[in-house]
Amino acid sequence: MTGNGKMILGLHIGSGYGSQSSAWRAPGVDPANYTNVDAQVRYAQSAERGKFAFLFFPDFPGEQVDLARESFMISIEPVLTLAAIARETDRIGLVATASTTFSEPFTIARQFKALDIMSHGRAGWNAVTTSDPGAAANFGRTVAPRPERYQRAHEAIQIVEALWGSWQQDAWVMDTATGRFADRDKIRPINLQGEYVASRGPLNIPPSEQGQPVIFSAGGGANGAEIAGRHASGVIGAVFTIEDARQQREALREAARAAGRDPDDVKFFAGVMPALGATKREALDRRVALGELSAPARVGYLGQMLNLPSALDPSQLDKPLTASQLASASPNPYDPRSARALEIAREGWTIRDILAHGVIDYHPTPVGPASVIADHMQEWFEAGACDGFWVSVDVNEDGIDAFVDEVIPLLQERGIYHDDYEGATLRDHLGAPAQYGRDPRVV
Repeated sequence: MTGNGKMILGLHIGSGYGSQSSAWRAPGVDPANYTNVDAQVRYAQSAERGKFAFLFFPDFPGEQVDLARESFMISIEPVLTLAAIARETDRIGLVATASTTFSEPFTIARQFKALDIMSHGRAGWNAVTTSDPGAAANFGRTVAPRPERYQRAHEAIQIVEALWGSWQQDAWVMDTATGRFADRDKIRPINLQGEYVASRGPLNIPPSEQGQPVIFSAGGGANGAEIAGRHASGVIGAVFTIEDARQQREALREAARAAGRDPDDVKFFAGVMPALGATKREALDRRVALGELSAPARVGYLGQMLNLPSALDPSQLDKPLTASQLASASPNPYDPRSARALEIAREGWTIRDILAHGVIDYHPTPVGPASVIADHMQEWFEAGACDGFWVSVDVNEDGIDAFVDEVIPLLQERGIYHDDYEGATLRDHLGAPAQYGRDPRVV
């Protein structure tokens, strides 16, 4: 649980449709929303009405989907989209992903600090490494070995932070009487040279209301924990059980301690993909409709999750698993979602309904009325599994407002979510310490 007993929420927006690849076909959705920035602004304003701490835009420069049937899941360009959103919102934080593997530190520093200025201190950078060959090919490169990617990431983040601090906080004089625009002695090069990246500097942008953007991370494993422990104030997680979430959160906190930071400075956000409806059946029917085209292709994967690779086929979609199949089924140890899938299967649902429970989605999917969603979030939060959630709704057009109108009030009534913003910047929303330039505490 966070220090003040209140969970922190972020909202995943992505391409403009929703977390389900068929959301572009949902009733009431403009299928052209992929390029409709006004729709993104509208969704952001709904999230701000729900007092979300931040919007989260993932990015993947090598995204490949079956465009014959599915939409893109990534926005046309996250930083530019957030720049448009910044002009139409007042409080909500604006977090975008940029890869340290393929972006130069000076470019990242300039883009995100400009967004921070434009938004009056609401910008955040999700610093990630990229290992996809398709993404590498888009930059005319091949995938570097993991140690090189993470070493470059450490160097890039340190250079970005140094560039953010290269225009000192009181360097901008703006004295019209004397004609002195700035104090040149307080705008200095950084002259940092790493093994993989370097920059002379300085950056040509003064501080924002929060000083500089907040750093997030989303990588897993020991390397990801070290990046987060040294540099991040927020971590975008992917966990399926309270136990796993607790372990990951504690690993991040320990990495922060090892780096010389206060572990409370690193907030861990678990993902949640709510299936919201007036009843459980209504919520399932919504997901069944969204999965109309994808369900047959997912049956085989469900079979692998249950260690029944040859026993399930699409002809059984509208039937439950047979008694013999259930007797033979077991969770696949290589897929952390498998135990939940087997639990749902044993309740007697049809395969189509099992899939509608989100058992193959990337995050836990509580299914049912608002109280079910709130119960899930409260249980995880009060168990110390996370400091909050990044919420990924199925269809943005109506799902964000439904979450804000139905789930948020329950969290507020239970005393675990704030009634209003308590600050103006993203750093305020996260309870992140003041920082300008590199963190002097980091070992």
